Amino acid sequence: MEADILAGVAGATTGYDARFVLPYVQMYEFEGLLFTDPTAFEWVEDGWSDNTKQALEAVVKKFATPEEINNSRETAPSKRILQIFPEGTYSKTEHGPLIAESIGIDAIRAKCPAFSEWVGRLQAWGA
Repeated sequence: MEADILAGVAGATTGYDARFVLPYVQMYEFEGLLFTDPTAFEWVEDGWSDNTKQALEAVVKKFATPEEINNSRETAPSKRILQIFPEGTYSKTEHGPLIAESIGIDAIRAKCPAFSEWVGRLQAWGA
């Protein structure tokens, strides 16, 4: 897949230099990474409860990694979150960054191998 992305970028641009392109294709949505630690969803203060925590943990238990949480458009990570929290209490743009920051990149990398590999490549790229 990476080769296809690089070929697409090369074909769509002028002055293309592969040294400056490092593709990352996440299997599903950003919210999948947030399932690394369901307790971090406590940032959704208006919707946080033992029930929401248990529902989030139940989702996590069904998958080998948070990156795999998705079965269809109806069960994408963001759709699952919206179904778990009371309507109007979860905001992707407000809560997503707070939850991710609370979890921390090290914990996300520990449970999300594809994301971790890409971050490792970025780190090596800049060395």
